[in-house]
Amino acid sequence: MGEQPNPWDRIQPQDAMSRHRGAKPPDFAIFDNICILGHNINMKKTKIYLDTSFISHFQQDDAQEKTTETLELWNEFKKRNDIEIVISDLTLEEIRQCDEPKLTQITEILSEIKVTILEENSDNLKLAKTYLKNDILSDKSLSDLRHIAIAVMYECKYIVSWNFKHFVNPKTINAVSGLNLLNNLPMVNIVSPSMMLGGY
Repeated sequence: MGEQPNPWDRIQPQDAMSRHRGAKPPDFAIFDNICILGHNINMKKTKIYLDTSFISHFQQDDAQEKTTETLELWNEFKKRNDIEIVISDLTLEEIRQCDEPKLTQITEILSEIKVTILEENSDNLKLAKTYLKNDILSDKSLSDLRHIAIAVMYECKYIVSWNFKHFVNPKTINAVSGLNLLNNLPMVNIVSPSMMLGGY
């Protein structure tokens, strides 16, 4: 059997990527139906930010019920023309850590919709550190706060996540909402796929 093609061969280096702590800009996959728009986002559509846990459950053998709901919501997204599905360069960094064949499987599914990739910048990172300073999550969960900060700064209406420990729980939701309200920042709804299937 011949060697299988690497789905990340389509990766192209980008000029503006995560710059936290002087990290070397990684390579990211640019799928056929994904476009990097940065700040040029269609403001007329409802922006829905998918965190890594959602995408990971496109294929998750030990969590079939969650995988079923994830794909059900994904298929619903594909039918909607009033929403904009967004992820971030941070999401792509984390997806790359998946092993094969899961990596190929989830990237193929992700390519079914035109997805906007948001680029992390200094303002996003500053907000994430503000969340950290206010004890919304601990130091080891800074990457989770970075996801939230990106979604907030780009005015996403929803963050969809299966991460109940750090995202979808009353403590995080209330703390983020309170800090955002206090600082006149956009509000974001942090929800699970199950909640989204109930209507949005």
